[in-house]
Amino acid sequence: METRPGRRYPLGATHDGLGTNFSIYSQVAEAVELCLFDEDGVEERVRLEEVTAFCWHVYLPGVGPGQRYGYRVHGPWDPQRGSRCNPNKLLLDPYAKAVTGRIDWTEACFPYRFGDPHSRNDQDSGPHVAKAVVHSPYFDWGNDRPPDIPLHESIIYEVHVKGFTATHPDVPPNLRGTYAGLAHPAAIEHLRRLGITAVELLPVHQFVHDAHLVERGLRNYWGYNSIGFFAPHNEYASSGDLGEQVQEFKSMVKELHAADIEVILDVVYNHTAEGNHLGP
Repeated sequence: METRPGRRYPLGATHDGLGTNFSIYSQVAEAVELCLFDEDGVEERVRLEEVTAFCWHVYLPGVGPGQRYGYRVHGPWDPQRGSRCNPNKLLLDPYAKAVTGRIDWTEACFPYRFGDPHSRNDQDSGPHVAKAVVHSPYFDWGNDRPPDIPLHESIIYEVHVKGFTATHPDVPPNLRGTYAGLAHPAAIEHLRRLGITAVELLPVHQFVHDAHLVERGLRNYWGYNSIGFFAPHNEYASSGDLGEQVQEFKSMVKELHAADIEVILDVVYNHTAEGNHLGP
């Protein structure tokens, strides 16, 4: 595969129409591999040779939207000092703009063996975890502008993207509980009738369903378990999870703005899916 040095900024995967720049930050890494996956899960690894200010980066011509990827980091294994580098564990890009799939919570996902938290687990986690996705940054915003309503005139309505239209009779069944559902004329008409000026969306970042819930056949409804703060949650998209969720989210924002409704995100940075120091 052809590679070029690329740039350290911006972090994450940035598509420019001809290829994609990948950049990830790590102070402790001794080597970093970019792992590309096809639709069958077949993996191809690209060693990142360029390092600038602790940012490991590469540019791959021809790689574009829809490409699944992750990272494997080689470095010190020293849990007592907080270092758990293990190239057998596929890492999700913290700057991913889109995520596909989900974690299945098998033992391979963890850095240790069940029953011995001090052990090292060298099982490959790749087949068992979510992957980042290269997305297209291009979107026709037209004349979109945030309404910019003064705070003292704002009426903010807290909304759960899925719950708001999950049973709405006037929203098509295939759009209920999605970004497109919230942007549907019937949903917007209801919001306008309420007289609100802004929707505050409960967590829409990519989140994980907790293991203890999955074991009971349950799900994390509220979403305060984020794993990708730059990626819209893929299960709320009606159009797909290979970057389509980004386009659908932007379309939702555009339609709400057109109705003079501001969009506010509920972000809680300390509510993450990493768990404790043992991960995953």
